[in-house]
Amino acid sequence: MAKSVVRALHGKATSLNLSSKKIDDVPKSVSRLTNLSTLLLNNNSISALPAELLSLQHLAELNLGNNALKEVPAVLGHLESLKKLYLFSNQITIMPPEVIAGLPNLVVLNLNHNLIQRLPPEIRSLVKLTHLSVLDNKLEQLPAELGHLTKLAEINLTRNKLSWLPQQLYKCKELTKLYVARNKLTELPEGIRALAKLQVLDVAGNELSMFPVEFDLLNLQELYCEGNRLVCCEPMASVQVMEVLTLKELVARFVLLEDRNRNSVVHRKLPHYPGLTVLLANRGCCALCLAPFLTTWLECVHFISLRKDMRMRSSLTVPVRALLCSYKCFNRDGHSYYGVASR
Repeated sequence: MAKSVVRALHGKATSLNLSSKKIDDVPKSVSRLTNLSTLLLNNNSISALPAELLSLQHLAELNLGNNALKEVPAVLGHLESLKKLYLFSNQITIMPPEVIAGLPNLVVLNLNHNLIQRLPPEIRSLVKLTHLSVLDNKLEQLPAELGHLTKLAEINLTRNKLSWLPQQLYKCKELTKLYVARNKLTELPEGIRALAKLQVLDVAGNELSMFPVEFDLLNLQELYCEGNRLVCCEPMASVQVMEVLTLKELVARFVLLEDRNRNSVVHRKLPHYPGLTVLLANRGCCALCLAPFLTTWLECVHFISLRKDMRMRSSLTVPVRALLCSYKCFNRDGHSYYGVASR
């Protein structure tokens, strides 16, 4: 190992490979290789890094995978040139906010096979990140700040303990691959249509009952959804109750309808009432008559053929959530929406 460092020093090397060298400590002499852009330290028994590595200000790729790290070395937060950081297969439990905040140029972050329970809000600093992988950890939730990472193309969250995903995830408009298999998800957030570039979605092994509204409008190429509790199309007798809308709902529906007319007084005056605008922001739209509503009146489901309706290779048929404004619409003839029974 010492010879490798000496040769690198004499040759003014820009890369150094110390992987699989059975080392416990990184030689401080490595810090003298100030031209290094790539440093491979994977497959060793390293439990810490010397502070002297602070001098590696040109380092763009650092591989610390398969070592004995229990903490993320603080020195990493000062290596601002880092673009690729691999910390897989260690014993890391926490991603320090100060380290994350100090890596503004990071493009790839691999934290697979660790013990991380949450990611800090400071992850919003990684504005150039395109690949985030936290496979096989202990994640119980994701920060809403993930939505700031608008260049993300791939996220792998497989084998964690996530029971929900933040709505802000859909701000990552460049996302092409999303892996959230083998978690505890009971639903996906509404608004998934915003991920117009999504090609691969893996939600296998969760607890989903159906997919969100307008799921069938995605341009998916691959969908993995086995091992969920997807609702089945089984005819059952339904019980319909009288529709009694609250005054709030009636007024909201009137305002929402009027707001569609750009020449109406309501449309012109609404911007002057920010509180009302915020309230109406969560509006829905009837899948049949397209009329707006504030509160979901009737949750239904329709069954989508992945091959016929989404032009995918799969022959699966999956349930997709649909919202109707009234039983009047539900009782129309000629539609393919079904009520959802609870057992």
